[in-house]
Amino acid sequence: MTTADLIGKIVQIVAGLAIFIAVIGLILFFIDRAPKRGRDVLQLLLFLLPACLLLALGLVYPAIRTTFDAFANRAGEFIGLDNFVWMFTQPEALSSLVNTVLWVIIVPTVSTIIGLAYAVLIDRSRGERIYKSLVFMPVAISFVGASIIWKFVYEFRPGERPQIGLLNQILVWFGAEPVLWLQSVPANTFLLIVIMIWVQTGFAVVVLSASIKGIPTEQIEAAELDGANAWERFRNVTVPGIRGGLVVVVTTITIATLKVFDIVRTMTGGNFETSVIANEMYTQAFRSGEPGRGAALALVLFILVVPIVVYNIRVIRKQREIR
Repeated sequence: MTTADLIGKIVQIVAGLAIFIAVIGLILFFIDRAPKRGRDVLQLLLFLLPACLLLALGLVYPAIRTTFDAFANRAGEFIGLDNFVWMFTQPEALSSLVNTVLWVIIVPTVSTIIGLAYAVLIDRSRGERIYKSLVFMPVAISFVGASIIWKFVYEFRPGERPQIGLLNQILVWFGAEPVLWLQSVPANTFLLIVIMIWVQTGFAVVVLSASIKGIPTEQIEAAELDGANAWERFRNVTVPGIRGGLVVVVTTITIATLKVFDIVRTMTGGNFETSVIANEMYTQAFRSGEPGRGAALALVLFILVVPIVVYNIRVIRKQREIR
């Protein structure tokens, strides 16, 4: 273990302890219903101080530094908007932006639709727990692990060698030639998107299934008495009743999709026009020696995430006001 690794481990341990102490302090402060004196507030602040210092050191400072780096070159000299001009003019950067937009449009939409359909179909069925567990399993797998699994699906072997990739073996069974799936543009991007959908659908199923169970039975029975068929009950009762769950699922999956890195890096390394913003950020900052460009991409990624988080918070607040 190198010195840097040792320091990193120590920082992680200290940060964990500080956060733990802060959480315990908050819990004790709010559990105690006695009137709070200045001394109590001071004790709370002392509990929170280590966590606040570490957050400032590990989150606030890097965010400010990244913002400044976005407007500087590799030598740290101020160059204005040059990094952003590069981002919106160079083919590799534009390709990563376009791919990110595709990911954000397709993954949350398809994952939510499949998850909702599955949650409705298995609702109150005899083997509901088993069905949920089967779909939720991919969520427990890391993105790298999921990518390795799907690499065996897309694997290609040239010549007369036996195919170990599922897709290519199916093609061979039907008399077709195997395909270099991960090098076929633009199909390779959509094949990578499938992996993310496979991972995130289980999350959508669990959240939406819980939301469906929260719908009052009286509403569903009233709709049945009014003569509403299954589709009308789904559209007019189920969907409005789980609106909060839908917002949580869509926004959470969208944020995860905007930050996707592991899948692209593991499957293609961002080659063959499959790169996304997070992967390009890593490539520019640590591979190409252009930290300013990487910081600019990181800043754009942050700007894209903020409206989604704000919208999610506003929806949750409105729901609390209604309740």
